[in-house]
Amino acid sequence: MDNLITFSITVFTGFFAITNPISNMTLFLSLTQGADEKTKQDINKRANIIAFIIVTVFVLLGKFIFELFNISIPAFKITGGILIFYIGFDMLQSKQSSVKSINDVHIDENIAVSPLAIPILAGPGTIVTSMNFVSKVEPIQIFLVIAIFGLMSLITYFTFKLSDLILKIVGYNVISVIGKIMGLIIAIIGTGMIVEGIKISFNL
Repeated sequence: MDNLITFSITVFTGFFAITNPISNMTLFLSLTQGADEKTKQDINKRANIIAFIIVTVFVLLGKFIFELFNISIPAFKITGGILIFYIGFDMLQSKQSSVKSINDVHIDENIAVSPLAIPILAGPGTIVTSMNFVSKVEPIQIFLVIAIFGLMSLITYFTFKLSDLILKIVGYNVISVIGKIMGLIIAIIGTGMIVEGIKISFNL
């Protein structure tokens, strides 16, 4: 039981850092600027549902994908760790990671799919993180990963829903600091994945 609680806390921390609803809230506001309230909330709901479906598919089919493309666990952990570290490093420098770059986006409900769902909420970093959590676990832990990402999707939904109010209360400076803290956590998770991959490779 204690192991499941520790596992759940680790998964929640990882997902919270990589999806970063507070920092992504400012992206949501910029993408939906000028849209009426109903359109904004429709985009919000659709983006989070799509992101949840994408991550769930990768969590459930992760092992099959590994076998299909003959991907080894160590190679996945090392490559995924490098990618996640890169995203966290960019966040620490207050850069928008090129993995989540946004250019010339027009305001319509299609932005719920791209760029909001993909790659902002369910980008490569999120997918790699979710698959890393289920690379060598039991069915109960796979269920926990899906449930926890569902919780994260709800948190993100309500964060986006209340984004105008939160921004007025908190301000951009605090959100920037939170972004840097999340970046540090993501970089640490990435480093941990690389170390774990090396240990498995050399049976350390």
